[in-house]
Amino acid sequence: MKITFLSLFLLLGLAGCSLFGEKEEVKADENWSVERIYAEANAALNIADYRTAIEYYEQLEARFPFGEYAQQALLESAYAHYKIDEPETALATIDRFMRVYPLNEKMDYALYLRGLISFNKDVGFLEKYIPRDESQRDPASAEDALADFNTLIARYPTSKYAEDATQRIVYLRNRLAQHEINVANYYMRRTSYLAAANRARYVLENYARTPAMPEALVIMAKAYKIMELDDLSADALSVLQLNYPGHPGIADVERTVLAD
Repeated sequence: MKITFLSLFLLLGLAGCSLFGEKEEVKADENWSVERIYAEANAALNIADYRTAIEYYEQLEARFPFGEYAQQALLESAYAHYKIDEPETALATIDRFMRVYPLNEKMDYALYLRGLISFNKDVGFLEKYIPRDESQRDPASAEDALADFNTLIARYPTSKYAEDATQRIVYLRNRLAQHEINVANYYMRRTSYLAAANRARYVLENYARTPAMPEALVIMAKAYKIMELDDLSADALSVLQLNYPGHPGIADVERTVLAD
């Protein structure tokens, strides 16, 4: 997708308008019931007026801190913060929900939402419109998301969120494996061959059946060969030849020269 500088300027301009526009504070009437406040918050949430929804949810929690509506308000408030790109607040809110209400029947959704927040964390404004190699991003958030999605699948295999979580797990494993390969290649360029081999081995041990597997074997075979660890190099090359016959990395390993 191509975006001109004019388009980016217009997008930033629109964002600026929303930033500087004043919004009247909403306040629930003191005579409103918990059901009425929740209904107002939910109505705002349904039309994507997330700020208003959050204000109502906070007032609901303050006035009626116990019960089903308070629990639901906390959960939906986390979602609203996520939608307005406040991931840290969203995560803190969902963590509070999970800590205070560990037996809530919507814990599967809580896990899914926390994973989703981490999955999309650290995606800047421009990155939403301009593609970037995901494997170049800091892996910490991806690892958090992977942990939550794995927990969801393990605890609630029949959850309606399980299928989407499973697909995201595949994507995250591929992304994290490629990140390790990127780091391993960096170490190879810096002649830190042992560090490169260790990173590649980590891919084999933790991200099996990902597209990064053959490149990990190539790096291991090359690094071990340069370090004159011939048995280890031969083992990696043998696995590469057996599982990926015809892979161009086989010839690369054979052409690799030993370190002086």
